[in-house]
Amino acid sequence: MTIDIDVEERAAQAEAYFRSGYNCAQAIYMTFADLYGLDPKMASIISAPLGGGMGRLREVCGACSGMFLVAGLQFPADEPSKKGDSYKLVQELAEEFQAENGSIICRELLGLDYKKDCPIAEARTETYYKKRPCAKIVYKAAIIVGKKIQTLNKLNEN
Repeated sequence: MTIDIDVEERAAQAEAYFRSGYNCAQAIYMTFADLYGLDPKMASIISAPLGGGMGRLREVCGACSGMFLVAGLQFPADEPSKKGDSYKLVQELAEEFQAENGSIICRELLGLDYKKDCPIAEARTETYYKKRPCAKIVYKAAIIVGKKIQTLNKLNEN
């Protein structure tokens, strides 16, 4: 499958989704799901539990989880024997994300010293966006996965 995308435009869309109230995982998955025939609303539903480091447990960053869901669309493992390509892509995405951000763990990215957070997210105000790097992280994650999609498509064309 050849997919031609404007990575910067997709990254801006991911950040816009996040700033409009979607969580980090939703913002990434919704941004790329249409490339694989998945409706953005369904993508939102599927990825919602992964925000805040998986249900605000502050574990794997939701932006990473969103990228990993995109990896599943890029390399669908509809049979047990097909997981290898998807796993390889997940590992590559995680490595790039960690190199860019210093960690793939939500609480580390946010500088938190606790794991579990209140399940009710705080209001998205200007103060929230000033103290949290999430919008910037979502943007960077979209760049990482977008560039990876482009690279894979160029390899497939040859």
